[in-house]
Amino acid sequence: MTPGIRRGRFILLAAGALLAVSLCAVGFFAVRLVLDRRANGEIAALAAGHDVVVATDARPERLFARLVFLTTRDRFDEAQPLMNRIASSAAPRLAAAAFYDLANARLRVALSHLESNEIDPAVPLVRLAKEGYRRALTLDPGFWDAKYNLDIAMRLVRDFPQIETSGEEIPPEAAKRLWIDLPGVPRGLP
Repeated sequence: MTPGIRRGRFILLAAGALLAVSLCAVGFFAVRLVLDRRANGEIAALAAGHDVVVATDARPERLFARLVFLTTRDRFDEAQPLMNRIASSAAPRLAAAAFYDLANARLRVALSHLESNEIDPAVPLVRLAKEGYRRALTLDPGFWDAKYNLDIAMRLVRDFPQIETSGEEIPPEAAKRLWIDLPGVPRGLP
């Protein structure tokens, strides 16, 4: 073979390889486009209020959209597994936003209970909301809205101080330091 034929063959093989790689890339991006459009369609449907089931192995953005849908409808038992999945697989900011949204929904329901003077169901919801705000702040310490809402939740239901006892009675001086669950009207003289 002459050098010209070898060079021509090499150019044809290189062009064929380049064409094959280009076709593979176009195919890959076409599939990505279809999948992204489907995901965006699911997110838009959830935002519009349609109950779209999202696979548990879906991307965190789709799980977050489903979480927001469920929390606005007070379906916390269904939202918690999604929250756990987002926390384990998402970027810290998205996980912080998910903790914040779930905590907001729980605090909103707790406030509606408190408005109708139903204290017993409100206390655990406020405690779970505080835990959610704390986890959001752990992931994003500069999350000002979570700080503010945590402060409000802390004012609603106080945390008990930790007293170490080993099955013994609480000493009287330690019993005086215990806080009540919900702040109320203090006893004593006016």
